[in-house]
Amino acid sequence: MFKNSLSLALFILVVTILPAQKYFTKTGKVSFFSVAPMENIEAINRKAACVLNTQTGQLEFAILMKAFEFEKALMQEHFNENYVESDKYPKSTFKGKIENLSYINFTKDFTYSAIISGDLTIHGVTKNVKTKGTFTVSNGKIKGNATFTILLSDYNISIPSAVKEKISNEVKITVDVNLEPAAASN
Repeated sequence: MFKNSLSLALFILVVTILPAQKYFTKTGKVSFFSVAPMENIEAINRKAACVLNTQTGQLEFAILMKAFEFEKALMQEHFNENYVESDKYPKSTFKGKIENLSYINFTKDFTYSAIISGDLTIHGVTKNVKTKGTFTVSNGKIKGNATFTILLSDYNISIPSAVKEKISNEVKITVDVNLEPAAASN
């Protein structure tokens, strides 16, 4: 009995003293691509903030919508003013988890397949998403990537009838992050 109580006390002490292992970046890359008959649309945001807790599998992203860069300035203006309404909805977020965390060893260099699910908020609308991705562990750093598809209509982003042929309702989103250990004070 004493041995079990001592083991439990040591476990609680270790869990409460040791901070959760967190990795982060402020320079994650999120891009989207849309194929349409008249013109493909692509944009890249290199300012995505991401935090990963390797002990719990919790994963969070925050993306400023105005940080998306387009090849054409007019596309960027229309994106921010007419579609995602960046002044009204300045950021997009993802809050989720790694569902198969027990199969990933963040202390061992390797590329691990991951199943990620959570709540994606765009344009003030939150939807549950689930996708496959990978985490590559190398020399104490973690590179994560995933690709998934959303429908603009699911997020109340409407396409004016005048440009329905130019813009697809389906958008492919790609996420690439290079995560480093968070400082002990974080």
